[in-house]
Amino acid sequence: MATVLESPADLPPSPGGPPDADVPRRLGTRRAPADRAFRGVLRGGGISVLAIMSFVGIFLLARAWQALRVAGPSFLTTQDWEPDSHHFGIAAVIVGTLLIATVAVSFALPLSLGTALYISEYAPARLRRALVTLVDLMAAVPSVVFGLWGFFFLQGHLTDVARWLSTVFAWFPPLAVQGTDPRDPLSTVTVYTSSTFVAGLVVSLMITPIMTSIMREVFMQAPVGEREGALALGSTRWGMIRSVVLPYGAGGIIGGTMLGLGRALGETIAVYMIISPVFQVQWHVLQNGTNSVSSLIALRYGEASTFGMSALMAAGLTLFLLTLVVNFAASSIAARSRSGQGT
Repeated sequence: MATVLESPADLPPSPGGPPDADVPRRLGTRRAPADRAFRGVLRGGGISVLAIMSFVGIFLLARAWQALRVAGPSFLTTQDWEPDSHHFGIAAVIVGTLLIATVAVSFALPLSLGTALYISEYAPARLRRALVTLVDLMAAVPSVVFGLWGFFFLQGHLTDVARWLSTVFAWFPPLAVQGTDPRDPLSTVTVYTSSTFVAGLVVSLMITPIMTSIMREVFMQAPVGEREGALALGSTRWGMIRSVVLPYGAGGIIGGTMLGLGRALGETIAVYMIISPVFQVQWHVLQNGTNSVSSLIALRYGEASTFGMSALMAAGLTLFLLTLVVNFAASSIAARSRSGQGT
């Protein structure tokens, strides 16, 4: 507990004193030992996190410097991955990473938004507690379980969906499939497997819990007075949500989505088990073949030479910086949204 101290010399002058003695008093605080210890622990924890992140970045940069010096700017534009012949780059894998993350967020955003609104606005109290627990437990499911489920179950059931999408939306280049006629019933279905679409859908279920949790917490902090005021003026439940809850939680929606995007960018095992790796820019999300930075590292780590390991470290450094930027931006937006200062 802080104690306010004031120096006797700084007390207001007595009536009739000299005018130049009329100065404001100085106030000071003396913090209790428990307060100082608590502040020290918090400060030490924050500094430790920043130090660890800095050491990780420095380590990756030091290990990747050999490959970066050889590749130069072409590291960002080359699609092939042949580090032993000094012809390598991350153009194909970074595009695949972004496409998988985009597909994942596209599916996870409406699912998370609807789940968070139902839990915070519609679900009864008992059911709400159970749903919160179930959604949070989804985050504890190992990635390999999602990968097995996606490879052995989901992929076989999505081929007809992918064929239908490529038939109806073939005019949209990312949904077109090359080398096959989707209207031909005898065409092979393997062209629709191990695709960006399947991997993105699996990753979307992995990022849904964190997105739902952030959105739910922000929605539940919407001002009660404004909720009751909207209902008292004759608004429906959905009208109140649309005019009060969603505007208040807009920052939480954006922050949660960006945090989910950061998780999707770095997902490894589930993507590695599903995709068929190719080292070329694959814009067709429904078509077989894609790649990602994390799966590239998992695929080539065991057989990499010394220079190849440096190239993998360079790819990891790129993913580290990309994920760091996304997560910092998401944390900033989510922190501001909790205060409600945007409403």
